[in-house]
Amino acid sequence: MPRAESDQSCALRLFWDEAETAYKFSDRHPMDPVRLALTMRLVESFGLTAASSVTVTAAPPAGDSTLALVHRPDYLAAVRRAAADPATADEAYGLGTEDNPVFPAIHTASALIAGQSVAAAEAVWQGTARHAVNFAGGLHHAMPGRASGFCVYNDAALAVARLLELGAERVAYVDTDVHHGDGVQQAFWDDPRVLTISLHEHPGTLFPQTGWATETGGGDAPGLAANLPLPAGTADAGWLRAFHAFVPELLAAFKPQVIVSQHGADTHLEDPLAHLLVTVDAQRVVAQSLHDLAHRHCDGRWVALGGGGYAVVDVVPRAWTQLVAIAAGRPIDPKAETPEEWRAEVYRQTRGPAPLRMTDGATGDYRDFAEGGYDPADRIDQAILAARRAVFPHHGLLA
Repeated sequence: MPRAESDQSCALRLFWDEAETAYKFSDRHPMDPVRLALTMRLVESFGLTAASSVTVTAAPPAGDSTLALVHRPDYLAAVRRAAADPATADEAYGLGTEDNPVFPAIHTASALIAGQSVAAAEAVWQGTARHAVNFAGGLHHAMPGRASGFCVYNDAALAVARLLELGAERVAYVDTDVHHGDGVQQAFWDDPRVLTISLHEHPGTLFPQTGWATETGGGDAPGLAANLPLPAGTADAGWLRAFHAFVPELLAAFKPQVIVSQHGADTHLEDPLAHLLVTVDAQRVVAQSLHDLAHRHCDGRWVALGGGGYAVVDVVPRAWTQLVAIAAGRPIDPKAETPEEWRAEVYRQTRGPAPLRMTDGATGDYRDFAEGGYDPADRIDQAILAARRAVFPHHGLLA
């Protein structure tokens, strides 16, 4: 894929509020908000917030009318009740479970994260920024009436819904988290204005056990849910091969006006909750590819969100700092050392060591599906072909 031209504008609105770190289920929960704080400190240490192309903004929390673009009023009320009195947490709403224990800021912190993603969508659609990033967002499992998979309000779906409310007619959502983007797919299952694409670990081996290639959209939106489940153990070359065999052609056929992407870092080989073997180097390649695809298809309109990621020191800050740098038009050399001031901050907050470089030492190379030939004995090629056969004909594409 060709790189973006050097004269392309990359004005970035980076949405961040320190209060987002209040999204903390418990001291033992794997979704530790230190990953957010350390990401922002690494972004700052590389001077990205001082760049002329970058504006850092803290948006207000999403109000009930905005949250209701995706979530049911009874669910919003249940979250508020549980925040005030954890004894009222109702597991029918996904609250008070092992994955989603109740905490005092469960409504306010969730609404704040949602507010950043909605404001990011507004900024990109209204033209006040070419790109917008909310790395605290990407909470893609939350359903209209239920918390799920560490996610209370689905800020990714809310960002898409706000774009539609503002007049967008074709929105593409691309999810590269290791888990299927089930909540966003569900929200737009029958909406012909939204293409949801998810590249994830096979549902036979990982939560939420959805995202089969045969899930292709509702009766009003055939082919507008596109899923590529990959076998456990998939590493850089296979992951990148799959992405490039699936995503670019679908986007070219759909012709989106804006791309919303989710960049869960839990595809990484060190992530404790999943089984892919991807490096930060491959994650950087995909972020760059989505940046270039946004410039190619929708005049650069790109909203990028975070997501999962539970190697909270070694992986998440590096992956999302690279994402911010790419969105700012100031990509960081993967061989660069992490700044000493950031390493000191890591030790201060965690009493542990920090990674020394922005790379895992991988090359980001892969064999292109179109040029390299299909291997019928290869499990990744089998998955790619199954996904293409399921959805490509709906778009007039050859599988």
